[in-house]
Amino acid sequence: MNIPLPMSPSRASLTGRASLAALAGLASLAACAAPHPPPAGPPPAPPPAPAASQAAPPGPRFDQIPRLDFNRIAVELDLPLFWTADRNSSGAVEPDEVAALWHHTKAPAWVAAGAFTPEFTSAYAAMVKIKAEGHPRAGLDDAEKRRRDAVLAELAAGRPSLLQSDFRGAPAEDRAIVGHLLKVAELIEQLHAKQLGSAGMADKIPPDDPASRALFWRNQGPWCEQPRTRNDPSCSAVPGNPPRITGAYPARLQQDRKFCAALEARPDQQALLSPFTVVVEQGGALKAVPYSEAYRPEMEAVSRELKAAAEAIQSPGEAAFKAYLLAAAQAFLDNSWEAADEPWSRMNAENSRWYLRVGPDETYWEPCSRKAGFHMSFARINQESLTWQKKLEPVKSDMEAAFAALAGAPYKARQVAFHLPDFIDVVANAGDSRAATGGTAGQSLPNWGRVATEGRGRTVAMVNLLQDDDTRAALREATASLFCKATMESVSLERPVATLSTVLHEAAHNLGPTHNHKVKGKTESEIYGGPLASMLEELKAQTGALYFSGWLAQKGVIDPTLARLSEARDVIWAFGQIGQGMYTAGGEPRPYGQLAAIQLGSLLDAGAIGFHRGEVAANGTDKGCFSIQADRMPAAAEALARTVLGLKARGDKAAALRLRETYVEKDGAWKGLRGVIEERMQRMPLGSVIYAIEL
Repeated sequence: MNIPLPMSPSRASLTGRASLAALAGLASLAACAAPHPPPAGPPPAPPPAPAASQAAPPGPRFDQIPRLDFNRIAVELDLPLFWTADRNSSGAVEPDEVAALWHHTKAPAWVAAGAFTPEFTSAYAAMVKIKAEGHPRAGLDDAEKRRRDAVLAELAAGRPSLLQSDFRGAPAEDRAIVGHLLKVAELIEQLHAKQLGSAGMADKIPPDDPASRALFWRNQGPWCEQPRTRNDPSCSAVPGNPPRITGAYPARLQQDRKFCAALEARPDQQALLSPFTVVVEQGGALKAVPYSEAYRPEMEAVSRELKAAAEAIQSPGEAAFKAYLLAAAQAFLDNSWEAADEPWSRMNAENSRWYLRVGPDETYWEPCSRKAGFHMSFARINQESLTWQKKLEPVKSDMEAAFAALAGAPYKARQVAFHLPDFIDVVANAGDSRAATGGTAGQSLPNWGRVATEGRGRTVAMVNLLQDDDTRAALREATASLFCKATMESVSLERPVATLSTVLHEAAHNLGPTHNHKVKGKTESEIYGGPLASMLEELKAQTGALYFSGWLAQKGVIDPTLARLSEARDVIWAFGQIGQGMYTAGGEPRPYGQLAAIQLGSLLDAGAIGFHRGEVAANGTDKGCFSIQADRMPAAAEALARTVLGLKARGDKAAALRLRETYVEKDGAWKGLRGVIEERMQRMPLGSVIYAIEL
C-alpha cells in the first residue's frame, strides 16, 4: 500500500543534497589535485600576448529562453536535457547548470571539457525556433492538428522535477550495482508496458512528432491522464486514440465494463484474480498463468541483472542487500515472491546503505485492482529515519490499542511487529512506481504472504521526491488560492511536516483491520470488491495520519505545533487529490481522490474546516476560501477514524457504499465546493519526476 503525491511541498532531491554535495566535493578535490612537478631548469618565457585584434571571440550566450520555458520545450522536443538552476542569475544557461536525463533514448554528451558540445548547440537552436514559431503544423489535417495540440496541453500539465544522483566519485562496487540496477529498471519498464497493454504502440508515433514520444515515455503509454485532457478524444500519443486494454486479462473480456464483477462472481475467482498471474483464454476457457511463464524472456533478463548486481557486492556490510538481490533474482524465475520477501524484510537502515524493491506489488494500475504491477524503487537509505523510529517504536502497541478501540467488535487488538518507516532518497523509480505526475510519498509492503500477515513488512518514506523549488512555488501558489489569509499564514510546506504525515500514514496501514482482515472467512477484496477495498484501506491510513498527529501530541511524543502543521498539510494533500478528480479517463474510481473527498467532506460537516464564500483567498484574487479550525480537528479526525475502522472491522459494505455516496457521488453543496477545489488546483502544473544519474 502506498500514499501518492499528486502534488507535494517540494518533491525532488532534499535530504540527498548533503550526500550529493559530499560526492561533488570529492570530485572537485580530485580535479584540483597537484600536478606532477615541472622538470628542473629555468621556467620557459611566457608567450607574447596576442594583439587585441587577435583575441578569441567570446562564446555564444545561451540566453534566449527563460529557464522554465527551456525545460518545457526540452520535454516537448523529447530531449533528455534539463536546466537545473540559474545559479549566477545571468539569465543564460551555463555548462555547469545542465543535466543529462535517464530516458528512453540515451542522452548525448551535452557538455565536454567545461563547454557545450555541438549537440547542445543544435538542441538549443531547435528550442529557440520552437519558442519563436511554435511546433510545425504544415501539411497536417485538422484531426492531427487537434491531436498534437492536445498532447502539448497534456505535457504542460506537468512540470519537470529533477532527482539527481552523482556516483562518479563512488567506489567501483557502488557504480557496478547502480549500473546493473539501471538495466533492471529498463526491463521493468518493458514488463509493465506489457501489463498496461502499451508495448509496441510507440512504433505508431509519427517520426516528426517528438512531443508524442515524450508523452508516451512519461505516461508509459499513449493515453492522456491529466484532468483537463484525459477525457479529450483527441488526446493520445498515437493517432487513432487506441483503447486502453490491459495485458492482464483477455481483450474480449474487457469489452464489458463490468468484467471485473463477472470475474469476482465466478467460483474460480481466487485463482483467476490471484495477484501474480495473467488471465488468458484457451479454448474458450479462462486460465491463470504465472508471471514467470507469461513474461519469461523479460523475467529471465531481470534475473540475470539482479544476480550480476549481487556478484558485484564484496563488502561484508552489504550481506543483507546481497541476499535480497539473489532471492529476487530467483523469484523472477519461479514466481516465488513470498520467499523473496523474507530477506527483503530483514534489510533496514542499520544493515545496508541501499533500498531496493523490485517485483510485482501494487494493484491500483488495473481496473479490477487485483493484479500486482511490476515496479522498481531504488534508493539510498537516509539515516534521518532512525530519529522517528526511536520516537514511535515505544508507542506502536499503544497505537494499535487506540485503533482497536475505535474499530470496535469484532476486531481485537493484535500484537504488532511492523517496522517503522525507513527514509529513503530515491535514485530511480521504474514501472508502476514511475508516475507521469506526482509520485509515491510512502509505501508499506508486501501486500500478501506471511511477511505481511505476521507484521514483518517494511515501510518507507520517499523523502526526496518533489522537493525542488519550482514545485514548492507552484504548490504555495495553488494553496494560496484555496486557503484564507489567516490559515495560509500558519501553513508550512517544508519537508519535515509532509514527512510526518507520510510516516503516520504508512504506520497506520499496519494497524487496526488491514486489507488482510477477514470477516466470516472473507477478505476485504471479497467483501467489497477490489477498487472499494483499496479505497477504504487508503482512507483508513490517511485518516490514521490525521488522527495520530493529535494523539501523539497529546501523549507528548511530538510537539503540538508540529501536529497542527501536519494536520494542515493533510488538508493540502486532500486538495491535491480532489483536484485530480474522482474517476480516471476509463471510468475507474481514483481511490485517493475519493478518500480525499470523504475525508474533507467529513471535516467540513464536523466544523473542523470551513468555507467562507464572501472572503478573498490568501492570493488576494480568488473569492471564497477555506479555513482550518484547529481546535475541532482532533475530535473530527477521531470521529472519522471510528467510522472507517468500524465498517472495516465489521465488513460492512452497505455502510461503505453509503459513505462513498454521501461524499463522492451525491449532488449538493459539497460537490460544488469540490468543483472549486478542482478548478484552482488544476491551474498548477504537477511535478513530473525526472532522473539524472551520473556514473
